Amino acid sequence: MRPASPPSQPTTTDLPGWIPIPVRAYLAHACAGRPLRDVAAEQACAPSTILRQVRRIEGRRDDPLVDDAIECLARATTTKITSEECPDMSALPQRAELIDDETLEREACRVLRRLCEGDAFLAVGQGMDQAVILRGEADPTRIATLSRAVAQAFVIKDWIGCYRAGKITRYRITEAGRAALRRLLGEKYRRKQVARGSDEAPSPFVTQHGDFVETSDRDGATLRINLAESPLGTLARRRDKGGQPFLGADLVRAGETMREDFERAQMGARVGQNWERFLTAGVQGDANAADSGGSDNARRRVAAALRALGPGLGDVVLHVCCHLEGIETAERRMGWAARSGKIVLRIALQRLQMHYTDVGRF
Repeated sequence: MRPASPPSQPTTTDLPGWIPIPVRAYLAHACAGRPLRDVAAEQACAPSTILRQVRRIEGRRDDPLVDDAIECLARATTTKITSEECPDMSALPQRAELIDDETLEREACRVLRRLCEGDAFLAVGQGMDQAVILRGEADPTRIATLSRAVAQAFVIKDWIGCYRAGKITRYRITEAGRAALRRLLGEKYRRKQVARGSDEAPSPFVTQHGDFVETSDRDGATLRINLAESPLGTLARRRDKGGQPFLGADLVRAGETMREDFERAQMGARVGQNWERFLTAGVQGDANAADSGGSDNARRRVAAALRALGPGLGDVVLHVCCHLEGIETAERRMGWAARSGKIVLRIALQRLQMHYTDVGRF
């Protein structure tokens, strides 16, 4: 009769791809009992790096959800023991089930988006298999539910952070969670563009630093705009004392129209070598003709708008809307008092909106 083989040792090679590297190092050293030098050699780093990762994860185990997640991962790394390996065992230990990468991505797009809504937070009770997303501290309203395994994955990846512990532990989305949501939505948009035959979609790691929204132009075509690209997007998200947007949609549209004409006219500073003067060296006439480029109609529209705004108002629109300078930078450049630029900019955009309405562009 063949002797029974000993139970298999824990392994981290079968874990899903979403498990962070520091957590894998912690499981290999603290749970599997592997030396730091072996784990460091496997990850091609110094043993001190592995030690810092292990200490960081150990310090996070005060969070009950993190502790439960580590215990679940430790059980998952233990290979299931079959009855052939240990025939004398009546109760066989079962391997814990983990969510896969596809499930995590799908749940992240759904749950993280709800956690970005105002005062939303995630609540997990002791011994509960489900977690809930609530809005409002005084009178909470449930807006979504998710499994405890998904909540554990979120906290392991630092997408949510604990701000109130107890029988009901509460979590809020972190900056890493917001960046992950933007990255996942960017990847989803890129896949859609590739399916349509377009390769112009930006990288998801670029889109995680933006704030993209979808809108429609006058022809009904869908446009994807990065609000973080222009200072107008930041001011449009701010609220006044009455809870209304500091800049309305019409004012933002006026500023973006000015910027569109400015870009079409190619009136911005050049960032590379100007080969147009070399190619037109023998042409007689205006010396700056080769430097202008762009659309003449767009240049005339920009000049007409600046004349309608006048000095001061035209300067702040030119700096903020066209050159994409921040309000503080524009204030220092023009010698204005602090926190006065956004008020002047709103007045200038109101005047610009009136100008575009008079010329029939709105």
